[in-house]
Amino acid sequence: MALADTGRAIGAVTRLLQARLLDALSIVPPQAVSIAKVTIGRPEPPAGAGTDRRLNLFLYEVEVDGHLRNTPLDEGQPPPLWLSLHYLLTAFDADGESDTIEAHELLGEAALALQALNFFSLDGLPGPSVQPLVDNPELLKLSFEDASSELLGRVMQGSDEHYRCSIGFEVRPILVAAPLPAAYSLLVGVDYSRDAVIGFDGVHIPVLPSIGPRISAVEPDAFETGDTVTIEGEDLHLDDLSVQLGTVRLSVTSQTPSRLTFRVDPTLEDGSRISAGNHPIVVGQTLSTGRTRKSNVIAAGVRPRLDQAVPSQLARVVPASASSPVRGVVTLSGILLGTADDDVYAAFYRDGRVVRLIDDFDRSGAATPQTEMALTITDDTALEPGDYNLILRVNGQQARNAPVVRMVAP
Repeated sequence: MALADTGRAIGAVTRLLQARLLDALSIVPPQAVSIAKVTIGRPEPPAGAGTDRRLNLFLYEVEVDGHLRNTPLDEGQPPPLWLSLHYLLTAFDADGESDTIEAHELLGEAALALQALNFFSLDGLPGPSVQPLVDNPELLKLSFEDASSELLGRVMQGSDEHYRCSIGFEVRPILVAAPLPAAYSLLVGVDYSRDAVIGFDGVHIPVLPSIGPRISAVEPDAFETGDTVTIEGEDLHLDDLSVQLGTVRLSVTSQTPSRLTFRVDPTLEDGSRISAGNHPIVVGQTLSTGRTRKSNVIAAGVRPRLDQAVPSQLARVVPASASSPVRGVVTLSGILLGTADDDVYAAFYRDGRVVRLIDDFDRSGAATPQTEMALTITDDTALEPGDYNLILRVNGQQARNAPVVRMVAP
């Protein structure tokens, strides 16, 4: 059977109890009280229950089995769900009453039958009862437990229900498992390509006198291409260290136990491997196995570099007015100015405040990515005549340089 069938295990246990009680009490000694029915549900006579003597099984609580909570079926498999089922057994006489001598005799006979079960056997049961339980690695154990007046009062509450003398018992452990993938692996010391046992020749576990580099600070916390950056931390003197900036791997230029330096490679200026903005920095150690042991992560910023901002095509919105706002095109050139996928803003700054913010750029004229772009100032965004500092921000990082743009039409 498949483990997926264990999803029906709770119902299968109830069906098993019903079958065992019917088998035990349908044929009893003459002096005992026989039954012909075991009902399932709350301990109240259902409408049209008739006058047959009967037993009632009520599953009133399902809880996780604390003894087996994290126990897998096999090492490497995720633990299944182990459950304990708590039942109340109630007896009814021919008149549907549970507090008569006849009902009490029937309850005692049922308790005797359950006591004889103790550890459940699945022998002789129909397929629907067996399939969800056959993979349970432990025998089902039935244990009696106190059915106190407090418990019975809590379960049998409501205006339509009556307090009925009952016996409580528990059945455990119930396996409910999904067929999830296991975390198995091939055996160590076996060459499966040659079907040969190679023993310890196949074990390659490098032992290092360190758990790897740890980093605590980056100075400066924002830099341009070509800058030398210092990283502070622990175990930064180890062999075969490198620095990973975002997705780019950079070489270390100097090392001490608490400090290393690296240079932001100027070849990144081609704009094809990285954009300006905040990036994770990790120091990695290449092990003899070819794997990399990495440090913790610290964020640092790569700044764009704005070399020039050249205005052109300047014209007054009102040609006859010397004080008219000016429209035109400003061409920006530099390094890592941003792509169409980046958040790029250009701000015209004068007299201590931002006068205009532009976020739409034409990059079609750039021979090298991220080195040139143009912004257009329309009639709607025209600027008062005068000099402005142009502030450029790419992905949250601001260029150091803010060149002066003279917005005065000829």
